[in-house]
Amino acid sequence: MSRAFVFPGQGAQTIGMGQALATAYPAAKAVFDEVDAALGENLSRLIWSGDSAELTLTQNAQPALMATSIATLRALEVEGLGLGHVSFVAGHSLGEYSALCAAGSLTLSDTARLLRIRGQAMQEAVPVGVGAMAALLGLDFETATAVAAEAAQGEVCQAANDNDPAQVVVSGHKAAVERAVEIARVMGAKRALLLPVSAPFHCALMQPAARVMAEALAAVPIARPSLPVVVNVRAEAVTEPDRILDLLIAQVTGSVRWRESVLWMEKAGVIEFWEIGAGKALSGMIKRTAANATTRAIGTPEDIAALKA
Repeated sequence: MSRAFVFPGQGAQTIGMGQALATAYPAAKAVFDEVDAALGENLSRLIWSGDSAELTLTQNAQPALMATSIATLRALEVEGLGLGHVSFVAGHSLGEYSALCAAGSLTLSDTARLLRIRGQAMQEAVPVGVGAMAALLGLDFETATAVAAEAAQGEVCQAANDNDPAQVVVSGHKAAVERAVEIARVMGAKRALLLPVSAPFHCALMQPAARVMAEALAAVPIARPSLPVVVNVRAEAVTEPDRILDLLIAQVTGSVRWRESVLWMEKAGVIEFWEIGAGKALSGMIKRTAANATTRAIGTPEDIAALKA
């Protein structure tokens, strides 16, 4: 019986996230200060009192969510609730970088800079309006994959996020993704809808971004993590730095195998999942995937006080 710390991905961002933690815990404030210094700008001001649309821009949301997650972890460490009783870390898409930072595989400053590069590269890989993503609800992964294949018709359409047993996100050319929405409805999806995203993440159209990340990651030291990291594209634990590097590059165009990652951790004995940082989306996905697992979303001083109690 064990615990895993999981770290959220894009979409969890909100104005004000992490601010109460930074006020309550100097160790959490230090995280935001270091990220600001690494990026050479006042990202924390945008996070706490900026414009929501600006925070949602991929190049801002990615380092912002990571900073909030690591600040939450530092606050937990102050209270003796850090990684000491944790068997695995994992993160959803950009959350994998948060997990690697948490486990000491990447430094905080390097993680912030990598996520800024990753966000910009993913945004610039495909012209606005060319790509799209859609959530298919009520279809399993095999059915959603078949829907994507049928919808492609010579264009790109891939299952990008396998989130839980009844939520798969497809990504690719806009027309192909729109066809997938219609086919999914015919196939009995409860809902099929286009997502308000700025680019088609985790599909072959992201190949230019993968090349940028290969270059950026090659310039950064990757240490052996202090505990195993369950990675998106393999849905299993990895500890070898060279393999982590290769899989981070593959992750840009590869599927986020979140459902399988949760099942892998459950099979490895994890019964408790703590979602570290902004939002509660992963907790919902985990509950729908691993029926016997318990989840906690931790992102405020009140959440930490409840844990201590």
